[in-house]
Amino acid sequence: MHQVKANLWGLLPIFLFVCLVVITGLAVGDITAMPIVVAFFISAGFALLLNPKNETLSINDKISLFCKGGGNKNIILLVFIFLLAGAFYALTIDIGARDSTVNLALQFVPIHFILPGLFLICCFIAFAMGTSMGTVTALSPIGIGLAESLGVPIPLALGIVVGGAMFGDNLSFVSDTTIAATRSQGVELKDKFKANLIIAVPASLITLAILSMIDVNGAGDIETATYELSKVLPYIVIIVSALSGLNVITVLVLGIATAASLGVMHGDFTILTMLQSIQKGMGWMQELAIIAVIIGGIVALMQRYGGLKWLTESLTKKVETNKGAEFSIVGLVSVLTLSTANNTIAIVTAGPIAKELRREYGVAPKRTASLLDVFSCGFQGLVPYGGQLLSAAAIAGVSPLAITVYCWYPMLILLFGVVIIIFNLKSHQEQR
Repeated sequence: MHQVKANLWGLLPIFLFVCLVVITGLAVGDITAMPIVVAFFISAGFALLLNPKNETLSINDKISLFCKGGGNKNIILLVFIFLLAGAFYALTIDIGARDSTVNLALQFVPIHFILPGLFLICCFIAFAMGTSMGTVTALSPIGIGLAESLGVPIPLALGIVVGGAMFGDNLSFVSDTTIAATRSQGVELKDKFKANLIIAVPASLITLAILSMIDVNGAGDIETATYELSKVLPYIVIIVSALSGLNVITVLVLGIATAASLGVMHGDFTILTMLQSIQKGMGWMQELAIIAVIIGGIVALMQRYGGLKWLTESLTKKVETNKGAEFSIVGLVSVLTLSTANNTIAIVTAGPIAKELRREYGVAPKRTASLLDVFSCGFQGLVPYGGQLLSAAAIAGVSPLAITVYCWYPMLILLFGVVIIIFNLKSHQEQR
């Protein structure tokens, strides 16, 4: 067993990754310009050139370490979960479940409750689908139409959509951020969900209160299309099975089986096209799966080089309580989210370091998973160069910065996240 020595240079691979993303983005005026997988491959190649302090490892040893890290059982399980989640997304879109759920929700929005209602619909859809990007894509056109009809600023409506999308991204049982946060800390989906409520509930209630105070013309009509109630069933199955405590793989398989069966019964699919839809969805998640494997390898090398030990020692140098450890954890995941504009990548990268910190300072695993998810989703819903804001801005033809100022829910979950750390507030679930 090798004695790992703290070594700042052991963190160079992740620094290189951040520099590649940020510098390329600044150079071309688009923070998303650098291909993330390529950036991680370059960082991985660079990592193989380094060595621990006062040691020299052979290239074979370093490749072995990299493969062992990338093939870690938690990483491989994460890959399978991502692929299954992608299959579920694709099936529900192709059978019309997403559109039916949106239209069903719109049927129940009173005219005087349009803006708060839009936020609730976005929250519900994002929670059911587990994808903030899918929610933004599906509901931004509805938000724009409502804004034009009611005479409110379009960026305001889009800020509502993005806020609701991040609500679901943070809380959904099939969200990749939820999956990454819970798997990295070894906690159950329902436990992280319950720990999040102390932040999400007050943030969402205040958001609804603010939206209720905004004057609208009151003459707008919400145009809704038809829906099939049975098409909402896959999302209900996902929510109920996750709340009942089933394993995440089982939850996703049940959701996929329900969506596939409905598609075949309603004539949306043949058996062959149903299988093709599953593969299409898995294809959407392949990049994220590859990234998870590469990150696992890079993290293993940085750990062996002493980089993670240096980071842990630096973050905890003045830490004497679990409160300090919590601030270190959220600081790390926040910086990574701002640097990469991808909250899932930030969680996957920060997860192993957060695990070490919470073990050393007695932070509950469910609390750590909750904080990782909350702060990554909060900043993801605010960065104007993130996929959610860029997508909404592109649909409306406005500046992402114009939308950011109206993203009140992401701002509020960051605020309440800081508050619960400062005052050491815990949900009923965390106190048990």
